[in-house]
Amino acid sequence: MSQGPVPVPTPETLQFWEGTAVGELRIQRCNSCEKFYFYPRPYCPKCNSDNVEWRVVSGKGSLASYNINYRPFPMFGTEEPQVIALVELDEGVRLMTNVVGIEPVPENLPLGLRVQVAFEPRGDQFLPVFTPDTAATIAAAASALETRA
Repeated sequence: MSQGPVPVPTPETLQFWEGTAVGELRIQRCNSCEKFYFYPRPYCPKCNSDNVEWRVVSGKGSLASYNINYRPFPMFGTEEPQVIALVELDEGVRLMTNVVGIEPVPENLPLGLRVQVAFEPRGDQFLPVFTPDTAATIAAAASALETRA
């Protein structure tokens, strides 16, 4: 279990947190303009419709930006650097998150790196974090080899 503040669900975020507890990444989608959006709210920020619903999304995306934080946060109980990241999901929304499961050095974090969601327990909640998508990396490497041949 990772240490740190435990998220407190609100009426607007309850479905999101219920999804993370069962290993699903849920994002809201507007039925009027058919756009996904994040952060949770009761209306679409693109067209202002309240005809919105929660959808389970792929949990796959790419690294849009990041910062490696080398300063320890005592409340998180670690001295290790943390990768604070902006991930763009394949569905088009961006989330602030962490990239885990990879050595936190810039050489390992090229922009556009394919990532997939994982869930870390935090108190009675589960935080969505992202790890490198090894299947996508292998496929990209195979494609690059075929191109050279």
